[in-house]
Amino acid sequence: MTGAMRACRGLTLSALLLVACSSSEPSKLDSVVKGNAPPAANDPWSASRSDGDDRDGDGDDSESGGGLGGMDLKGMLEKLGEGLEKPGPYEAPAKSAELDDTKPHWGVMSMSGGIVEREAFSWRGGGGTELRTLIDRLRALAKEEKLTGLVLRVGGVEVSFPDLVELRAALADFRAAGKRLACHTEQASNATYLMLAACDQIAIAPLGQVAITGPAAMPIHVKPLLDKLGVTADFLHVGAYKGAAEPLTRDAPSPETQETLGAILDRRYQTLVDVIAADRKLDPATVKGLIDTALFPSEKAKAAKLVDQVSSFEAFRDGLAAGGWTKLDVEPDGNDQLKTMLKLARFIGAMPPEKPMGDHVAVVYALGDIVDGEGSGILGARSEIASHTLVAALRAVTNDDSVKAVVLRIDSGGGSAQASELIWEAVTALKAKKPVVVSMSDVAASGGYYIASPANKIFALADTLTGSIGVVGGKIAPGGALQKLGVNTFPMGRGKRATIMASLSPWNADEKAAIQSSMEDVYNTFVGRVAQGRNKKLEEVLPIAQGRVWTGTKAKELGLVDEIGGLDAAIAEARKLAKLDESAGLEMYPPAPTLRDLLKSFESGSGFGAKVEETLASLHAVDPVIAGEAARLIGLALSFRATTIQAVAVLPVLR
Repeated sequence: MTGAMRACRGLTLSALLLVACSSSEPSKLDSVVKGNAPPAANDPWSASRSDGDDRDGDGDDSESGGGLGGMDLKGMLEKLGEGLEKPGPYEAPAKSAELDDTKPHWGVMSMSGGIVEREAFSWRGGGGTELRTLIDRLRALAKEEKLTGLVLRVGGVEVSFPDLVELRAALADFRAAGKRLACHTEQASNATYLMLAACDQIAIAPLGQVAITGPAAMPIHVKPLLDKLGVTADFLHVGAYKGAAEPLTRDAPSPETQETLGAILDRRYQTLVDVIAADRKLDPATVKGLIDTALFPSEKAKAAKLVDQVSSFEAFRDGLAAGGWTKLDVEPDGNDQLKTMLKLARFIGAMPPEKPMGDHVAVVYALGDIVDGEGSGILGARSEIASHTLVAALRAVTNDDSVKAVVLRIDSGGGSAQASELIWEAVTALKAKKPVVVSMSDVAASGGYYIASPANKIFALADTLTGSIGVVGGKIAPGGALQKLGVNTFPMGRGKRATIMASLSPWNADEKAAIQSSMEDVYNTFVGRVAQGRNKKLEEVLPIAQGRVWTGTKAKELGLVDEIGGLDAAIAEARKLAKLDESAGLEMYPPAPTLRDLLKSFESGSGFGAKVEETLASLHAVDPVIAGEAARLIGLALSFRATTIQAVAVLPVLR
């Protein structure tokens, strides 16, 4: 069950409970005072009692629980909540029969699906477990005195390499606290196996399979699709390696893009080899041979020392948890009525967002494409970086005297150059008043690096993708598509370049020269911002710019980042710079969604058009990941209608 589903269930029950117990005053339908007048003849509730019958004969109905014939609505709803939590007669039990939670015992927790920075919400649903939620849960369990260890039932995990490094660190901390960690899976590929490798023991189902195939990139080019539609992608770039428009303008990756991808794959391959060799106590050369073999059915996986045991989950769990076991949720708050009621109050706007008392650090997430304007508001801030929305948030924490430092957590390939500049200005103003530390997640490239550059200190993981200091500009020219539909257009204007933006055809040579000049101005500003933020000379930045994407390890060598480390390291540094101790709380942005946020974010459809939607639907049936990436690329192409010049990096699907 996703966090969104758990939240909806908990909030629904809380809403009903709130209705049931919201007033301490007697209802007009309740007979709680002796001598009350009999109910009116048109009182529909009175029919549930026989002529004001006093069951105990004392003339006092105060124990009846009020209307609905004396039914205890609050108690009924509480039992309903308990019933939703309790497994049915044909479901797996929630705990072992011999469990005594006052004595040492094991916990059992499931982990599968997407692990994300912030869970996205919309009327069409959200999904994924937040990385921070998972890490905090592991730390809380490590402190439970009676918990001997944890059995993780791991399904297919979808997580980026950098986030996986942070999760593995949390698993290592759990073990360092003296707890045992055992993992079971039915099958595991690259990312899932790297997570399993952090466990003391690994078991796999009898017909399971380990697939350590090595990292792979999947550049997706939609130019043939645009050609089929009669659409021309007319794009320019500044920076020899700025290949953001290539998926729209080329049938295949350029040599420069292939060089960049080769460096990324080399870094991730080395991570895979190093982790497996260290955790499974194997020679690196042996691990490379295993990766070349790739596929290991369960018994062969055991023979290759990739797993320790071949067993069903139940037999593996019961063999470990002799003292009993109980199921644990990643997000246990759904079982706490008080916490759920507070969440409901915040959801409906009756209480402000959760915030620490006293001096603290704010963690501001900047996730997704950088776009102009308000975007989808605060709810949309979980999946997009809208300049007006994020700038407002940055100004709020700038002016909040209780916020002593800010960690800007970035996972973005950039977007609008104008929006990036506005956010850069807000980060610069923030830095003038208090320390700013950047934590880079999977990607902080192009505009994502632009907004990071003013920080006091920048942290990245070894496999983070960053840099891409360059500019791309262009437009989609649908004139050919319209002609196929029988529509001819005739742009007219006064002035040499009157139709430069209105024309539905590609730019002519003069128009391209004008656009190129504007792009070079933006590029020079971008490079200047980086030089200023990193305390470098312009001539030092230019060679490492050029739109080139760097791994976190290489970026540190080049001086584009300061330290290799995750969000925890960035938070520790922020507290240090602000002279706060480790107990200082964290304020998170964007906060938990509210009803107002949901209503403001209502959207209907993608707006691609029927023909494109049909093509994407067919592609989705073949490969949902590639279909999603193709949709993202088309959305990016359409965004150039509003924002001609962008600081954006388009990176391939990495598996």
